[in-house]
Amino acid sequence: MKTALLLSTYNWPEALNSVLKSLAAQTVLPSEVIIADDGSGKSTREVISQFRKKLAIPVKHIWQKDKGFRKSAILNKALAQSSADYIIQIDGDCIMHKDFIRDHLARAESGVFLFGSRVNIKPEVVKKILNLDKVQFTPFSSSIKNKTRNIRIPAFQEFYKPKSDFSEKTRGCNLSYWREDFLSVNGYDEAMEGWGREDSEFVIRLLNKNIKGKRLRYGGIVYHIYHPEKSKEFVKANSEIQQRTIKENKQWCQNGVAKYLAQNSMNKPIE
Repeated sequence: MKTALLLSTYNWPEALNSVLKSLAAQTVLPSEVIIADDGSGKSTREVISQFRKKLAIPVKHIWQKDKGFRKSAILNKALAQSSADYIIQIDGDCIMHKDFIRDHLARAESGVFLFGSRVNIKPEVVKKILNLDKVQFTPFSSSIKNKTRNIRIPAFQEFYKPKSDFSEKTRGCNLSYWREDFLSVNGYDEAMEGWGREDSEFVIRLLNKNIKGKRLRYGGIVYHIYHPEKSKEFVKANSEIQQRTIKENKQWCQNGVAKYLAQNSMNKPIE
């Protein structure tokens, strides 16, 4: 099974550096890394270039012009450039537990997507954390909140079963799914611009397609690096799109990944 780590980022090279360090420390590596870049500058490219030299797996950097928050578009463009069977998705501000990839792959099953835990790093320690070569947190660490989410017990992961209903615990920063399932709902809806609801709306279409969700608890852990909240000016509009998806039981979005796949087949550059 070919696997890809899909990592979204925007103009925070220090955080991306820490995330890529945690990738290099994984007990199991993916087949490739795809960095979905929503318009970052030169410093981000330099970080990626350095890690290409260190990692023994391919690192693809998919970039689009900075025209505001367009996470849906860059994730679609990035996925269109991968032929991996299974996708593990995180954000560029989430450091991975050393067994993060291992846990997602161990629980992968047909017709199911996984959503894992997010532990929050406290604001006052962010600068220190970003300067460390290796980041590890015990369940009792004073640097984190949500300490119970930082407990890894593989045997306890068995208690969580696939479900057909949406969970409010679903986060796009800790998500995995089959590429064929992603394509079956046309990926992310690019009608959703600006921060908010793009991940949950995508997941709801998966559920409408009878692809069940399973919580990855006691494993699959990421550590979210604190930063000020993004603008919420688009949340209302994006919430309305999500509500239509729920009301109309939508399984497909019109403005999704399919157009990039068509461009690939005609050997046209993706813009």
